[in-house]
Amino acid sequence: MQRLIEYRYDKPLHHQLMKAAEYSMLDIDVLILIYHMAKICQGGVLEIGSFLGASTVAAGLGIRASGQEKKFVSIELGGQLKDHRLASKDICKDLRKNVSRAGLLDGVNLIQGSSFDGKIIAAVKDRFGPREIGLFIFDADANVRRDIDCYADRLAEGCWMVIDDYISATHKAGPIRAQVDELTGQSKLMQLGLYGWGSWVGRWLVR
Repeated sequence: MQRLIEYRYDKPLHHQLMKAAEYSMLDIDVLILIYHMAKICQGGVLEIGSFLGASTVAAGLGIRASGQEKKFVSIELGGQLKDHRLASKDICKDLRKNVSRAGLLDGVNLIQGSSFDGKIIAAVKDRFGPREIGLFIFDADANVRRDIDCYADRLAEGCWMVIDDYISATHKAGPIRAQVDELTGQSKLMQLGLYGWGSWVGRWLVR
């Protein structure tokens, strides 16, 4: 919370993230935390469910601010979204446009497809070696456990974790909360807090 308050007073950064929040389903505080974690994490960033790119931009800005070269892979299924305030005829096209507009397109490997598809798993594991992911962001469907299992061997000890819809009005909340609580009970995850409209933030504990 102290970090969030500090960043709120960083007017140029806060302005950038507020612009990203205009095309995000994540709260501004979650985008700030993603920026901070991407900046301080040891290792690269894996994002699953980029949507229109707000969290991608937040992580990209954090990596840039770190002054270090960090691998960044973001996976988005794409398609259309209708009857929504953030409706899009082509999600991946709008994603690339927003990331490009922020000047971050060269710093992230955008992959279209399902995160649990064998070819995409292979591509991610070719990009990241064992324990090389320092920040894991999940904002996709209702099965976060599936994707954690897919990439667990790439998650660093203490990897920062941001998992959306732990609390939400959608159908995703129940399964995600049950999966996260199970992993927390097994001492594989450590909760740091809930932010925004119900995003879970914590760390990966498995050695």
